[in-house]
Amino acid sequence: VPQLGPQLPPRLTQQPWHLLYSTGRDGFSLRTLYRSGARPDSPALLFIRDTEAQAFGAFSATAIRSSSGFYGTGETFLFSFCPELKVFRWTGRNDFFVNGDVNLLMVGGGSGRFGLWLDADLHHGGSQPCETFDNETLSLREEFCIQDLEMWGLA
Repeated sequence: VPQLGPQLPPRLTQQPWHLLYSTGRDGFSLRTLYRSGARPDSPALLFIRDTEAQAFGAFSATAIRSSSGFYGTGETFLFSFCPELKVFRWTGRNDFFVNGDVNLLMVGGGSGRFGLWLDADLHHGGSQPCETFDNETLSLREEFCIQDLEMWGLA
């Protein structure tokens, strides 16, 4: 969180963050992650570490939730710490920010590719370059296995 602070919208840089969900504490379940969400207007940070020790994730200006379509704002971004912090911001090409149901959570998209996706049991995910963020693949491979996942929200 401290490294990402300067990348967050200015109104959030001095706000305290707290852990809403952790696979180590809460188990591996997308449904549980949705239930752990903060207030609907509260932003969320997703941090993922895969089984190859790569760290990456997403910032959403709104709470991560189940939905019937894409939601979010242009403040949403993807990031990777492989090997140093890289941030991938909205390109303006589409508004495919965040979309999730009980089977899949997606961040960024376009042309059938997702910047970041996570499956229902939070064991597998993927990352591909996408039009929303013009990002690089966030992990070493386009598909990865999740070792740890955390979601942080404003206190």
